[in-house]
Amino acid sequence: MSDPTKSNFSNVLREIIKKSLFTERQIEIILKSKNLSDVEFTMTKGAYYRQVSQSRDKLSGLYYSFIVLGILGVVLPDDIDVISQLSERMSVIKDSDVFPEKEQEIISVIERVVKQTTAM
Repeated sequence: MSDPTKSNFSNVLREIIKKSLFTERQIEIILKSKNLSDVEFTMTKGAYYRQVSQSRDKLSGLYYSFIVLGILGVVLPDDIDVISQLSERMSVIKDSDVFPEKEQEIISVIERVVKQTTAM
């Protein structure tokens, strides 16, 4: 983010990011590395490359975690399908203006799905 006080994400997406393994800055770095964003960063080169390394390590760890949990039968194909469908639906509205009263409803649905998927 060029301005730390300004977010490039919608309120709903920011709430999801807060509960993820990543920071907004790391998400922006990942997007930039995949040529999905042209955000300019106002930080030293050293800080930027440290963030790039941390982002890469977290993303790699996430993929390895999916593999391990899949092998052990913790994350099932149906779970992946549900999360994938939710992601697809969210990608449709990510850049849309969502009424503030609907934001909390969307977040609640996501929380409910994640809670059901992670029930032990």
